[in-house]
Amino acid sequence: AVLRTMIESDNLTSFILWGPPGVGKTTLAKIIAGKLERPFYTLSAVSSGVKDVREVIERARSNRFFNAKSPILFIDEIHRFSKSQQDSLLAAVEDGTVTLIGATTENPYFEVNGALLSRSIIFELKPIPKEDIKELLKKAVYDSDRGMGAYDAVIDEDALDFLADISGGDARHALNAVELGVMTTERSEDGKIHLTLEVASECIQKKKVKYDKSGDNHYD
Repeated sequence: AVLRTMIESDNLTSFILWGPPGVGKTTLAKIIAGKLERPFYTLSAVSSGVKDVREVIERARSNRFFNAKSPILFIDEIHRFSKSQQDSLLAAVEDGTVTLIGATTENPYFEVNGALLSRSIIFELKPIPKEDIKELLKKAVYDSDRGMGAYDAVIDEDALDFLADISGGDARHALNAVELGVMTTERSEDGKIHLTLEVASECIQKKKVKYDKSGDNHYD
């Protein structure tokens, strides 16, 4: 509710999206940027360094018009930034040069330094519910504009249940399985691709469970 109010009032502050893979953290950041029609810069902490951060901040500063809302800087996997890399963001976040949206699968209270946390709000995203995963998979199979409707495939209800359950709330994991099924299954005599429970079980081998022996997931 707080995040929605921030977006609708166009009164965005820096925040960090914390949640498991495949729940839509990157997608949500892009939706926010599109809704607010602000410049949108993106970096991946896996491949970016302090130099990249400073270049983006300088570009945001030079391209910003007088009294315009601050551009959005989206950093994926922000927990992978070192302390010095995170520190390079502080001044720009503090003075409003950029509005930071960070995304992380790790507990930010452990992985993000305190100075950056104090300037940000933490929003925890939960795994996507089973019924929502099923709805997403139906759209992927039957929607001709944004899905694979052109392939003329059908998916059985028990296959939907199985994929929604075994994906563990990770939409990307479930969608990859459906795509693999559509692309590798031969057409039946009726000319359609049938995604049965058997096909689904071949395309997604194992329940997706995140585990790290020293972190939160061990206790979860």
